[in-house]
Amino acid sequence: MISPIASALARRRPTPLQIPRLCFPSRSLPRRAPSHRWVSTRPTSATSPTKPPSAINDARPTMLKSEPPMMQVNDLKNEPQKSIPVPTSLWLEPFRAYGRVHQRRPYMTQFISALVIYLVGDFVAQSIGGLNDIDDAVTPEAGPEKAPIIDNIQSWATERDWSRTGRALLIGGLAAVPGYKWFLWLSNAFNFPSKILSLCVKVTVNQALFTPLFNTYFFSMQHLLSNSWDDISLQSLGTHIRNTVPTSWYNSCKIWPAVTAFSFTFVNLEYRSLVAGVVAIGWQTYLSLVDARAKRAEREREKSMGV
Repeated sequence: MISPIASALARRRPTPLQIPRLCFPSRSLPRRAPSHRWVSTRPTSATSPTKPPSAINDARPTMLKSEPPMMQVNDLKNEPQKSIPVPTSLWLEPFRAYGRVHQRRPYMTQFISALVIYLVGDFVAQSIGGLNDIDDAVTPEAGPEKAPIIDNIQSWATERDWSRTGRALLIGGLAAVPGYKWFLWLSNAFNFPSKILSLCVKVTVNQALFTPLFNTYFFSMQHLLSNSWDDISLQSLGTHIRNTVPTSWYNSCKIWPAVTAFSFTFVNLEYRSLVAGVVAIGWQTYLSLVDARAKRAEREREKSMGV
């Protein structure tokens, strides 16, 4: 017979079913969906239709789309070798830099380019020999101990007519922007359906209008800047223009139509001044020659007339 105390202790002892209710929640955690890589492709029931072996192989899990395919050894051998990029057109970089600067500041670029062209053209013209404006200068005879040709820099600077160089820079600087505006207008005008007709009209208009006007401006400025105000007159200015402009315009027809046609056909707008500048260096040298010869002829005529 069980005593009352033992029966009371048996009733107070917790049962195994009461403890787990304090440790586990009543709501079950959500189950994680299986990855598609490991999804089974076997039929779930016996009633599902059977598939051919090829279909089963196609239904097997494949690699992810983001993963690149594995390359075989033969693929590495047959892959074309990529060459290291080498700047083959490095010598074109100065011209590209000039084009970028010209697009940002066209007027300043044209002004500086004109100064360089006229400076080099005047130096070349003075270096040819016997072209200085001072015709009455007496050259001392060189003794046996004096060299007839002076090669040092100081003698070269002394032989330069810097006033003539200054006149060339002033004339070129004043004509830089108007000349650029003229060619900018000419490139946008006379655009006909026929490219040959457009090119011929542009070359003709440039040669008939711009060239004589520019030559008149060049020789007039040379005459006004090289003489004193007492020696300047309309008659002397007209004589100087008649002696220089027709000859220079006739000789320009041998060079500038071809240069203008080439520039409008093959050269972009920002690079046309470079192409024209290369030819203009020689052309400015020629204009300086014509101006110096005309001045020499005028002075000889004045001496013969006793003026």
